[in-house]
Amino acid sequence: MASDDAVAIQVAKRAGELSVITINCPDQTGLGCDLCRTILEFGLRITRGDTLYIVLSPFDSGVLIIDFNDILDLSTDGQWCYLVLWVIPCSASSNIHWTSLKNRLISICPTWSFPFDIDSSNQPMHSQVYLMKLFSTDRKGLLHDVTRVLCELELLIHRVKVSTTPDCKAMNLFFITDGMELLHTQRRQDETREQLSAILGESLYSFEILPANGFQHGFSSLPPQVAENLFGLELVDNELCSHSVTPDMKNLKKPDLNFDNTLSHTSTLLQIHCVDQKGLLYDILRTLKDCNIQIAYGRFMSHTKGSREIDLFIQQTDGKKITDPEKQEFLFSRLRSEMLHPLRVMIVNRGPETELLVANPVELSGKGRPRVFYDSTLALKLLGICIFSAEIGRHSSSDREWEVYRFLLVDSNDLPLSSRHAKNHIVDRVRRTLMGW
Repeated sequence: MASDDAVAIQVAKRAGELSVITINCPDQTGLGCDLCRTILEFGLRITRGDTLYIVLSPFDSGVLIIDFNDILDLSTDGQWCYLVLWVIPCSASSNIHWTSLKNRLISICPTWSFPFDIDSSNQPMHSQVYLMKLFSTDRKGLLHDVTRVLCELELLIHRVKVSTTPDCKAMNLFFITDGMELLHTQRRQDETREQLSAILGESLYSFEILPANGFQHGFSSLPPQVAENLFGLELVDNELCSHSVTPDMKNLKKPDLNFDNTLSHTSTLLQIHCVDQKGLLYDILRTLKDCNIQIAYGRFMSHTKGSREIDLFIQQTDGKKITDPEKQEFLFSRLRSEMLHPLRVMIVNRGPETELLVANPVELSGKGRPRVFYDSTLALKLLGICIFSAEIGRHSSSDREWEVYRFLLVDSNDLPLSSRHAKNHIVDRVRRTLMGW
């Protein structure tokens, strides 16, 4: 693990002000993506402020962000990363555990030994997966309330199986890991039980945590037509081709991307202008990482009227520019698609029942997107919709793996699920919550 001074956090003194996270450590492939994922996992949004300059090392994902308005050129030595991020909670009601965040970020930072060789032994360990069994009386908003407690305890949800009995009892099975790596202790398990009991009260019938040895992500089997509609949501002729996209989504400004090979002898300039949204920087970095694109220098501009302007000087893994038109077109399509709809949301009929599907691409490292289950259940709770059953699984489509969240919804008088308008309203609300709009 890196030293304690590798990460410093200056917490905002008042609500609505920005907190500052400073990271100073050796570079490592995928570091920027991993850091942004963790910040998103803690319920924070990398926000706009003064003009920011982002420098990523030639070895891929080390990040340098400096608040210097007059700097004309920046570079790194390819082995060191210095990062400053201005962040704000995604929700005013969020309770951010800053000390835990610092410890998690430190655990991600690589160590080094003289003369500045990155310690290859500093690889992330696979956390023990646990099965948490929760049996309680069912009620509206139950699943989100449990999920919120788990997030606040830094218990990461990897798989869920939730069902409701005819007599309104809820059996919840959560496959989780502990960000603190303490769930094997009785004290940590007791803390979890106490926090859940505080919100469930006497409706909590039983609670148990067991090691889930041999855990594997479940496979989510979808009908071919449903899978095609869910995962085939691509940009065609500058328009969205999915019936599940509401008209106002189609009116949103599409991401503009441009490649320029005239400004640098060694790198291609990628200019991005897009709508601001939750996890934007994470989406860009994970896409470039998965496409084996290195970033030599970048500039993350302040937003104007809800948008972002980003300049990235990028290279191929061999250090050369991206001059091949086919490679440019592939990267253009992939980035544009990921920024416009990094999450897929739709409602389908499953016989007489109605099912909400939410999906996000899995990184090549096997990691999914943080807080998708949290945001999805929050949106349904705010809509007053009860969840009869829920599960999380993986689905392979074409050359990509997806994380699929499935919610079987209970019909209500306020939002009758037989109404097309109600279905569109649910999809729109869930998507907006996920995107932070």
